[in-house]
Amino acid sequence: MGKYFLILALFAAFIAGCSEQKQQKPEVIKEEEKKAALPDTVIDSDITFDEALSGDDIPASVIKDLVLLDVVYHGFDNKIHKGQIVVSKKVQKDVTAIFRDLFEIKFPVEKVRPVSFYGWDDDRSMRDNNTSGFNYRNVAGTSEKSRHAYGLAIDINPLLNPYINKSIVQPSGAVYDTTKAGTIKKNSDVVKIFKKYGWIWGGDWIPYQDYQHFTKY
Repeated sequence: MGKYFLILALFAAFIAGCSEQKQQKPEVIKEEEKKAALPDTVIDSDITFDEALSGDDIPASVIKDLVLLDVVYHGFDNKIHKGQIVVSKKVQKDVTAIFRDLFEIKFPVEKVRPVSFYGWDDDRSMRDNNTSGFNYRNVAGTSEKSRHAYGLAIDINPLLNPYINKSIVQPSGAVYDTTKAGTIKKNSDVVKIFKKYGWIWGGDWIPYQDYQHFTKY
């Protein structure tokens, strides 16, 4: 009789195990399907915070207020890209939300990399149409620190959205053509998104315009 009950117990355990496996199997399939459905992501930048700030003499008082953010965006190749941007901790939530909103409207961004990729050369970064934030530099032609020097400014697709002051165009050779994808123009969704979070657009400035430039005060 004892053997009979033992056999019944083992049989019940076997059935329960099979039932559990049947219940778990659909979950495994769903997870595999989910992974298969994820699109390939192009990695434009994947470095550490220290690497993002290397190669320049940046005061410790400035560094302590900075953060390196991973951001996702639509590229000009119709693929999803992942880049990185250094900004002030004060605007960390803003920038995260802004890139989320830009992603939702499928605004194309060429690439997003810390300026250290370009040896801290702003002109090289702009000519490569690189979107960036922090750069410990002065306002061009002055001894005054730029808002970029504190991580409180972002330049978007600078080759398509140049700084224009009469005959001066930066980056040199850039053309502002509002019919091109990735160009920022008045009353566009991009401008509305930044302004929603309290940022100012350089395209509104007079007498010159800095179409790539957004800053927060």
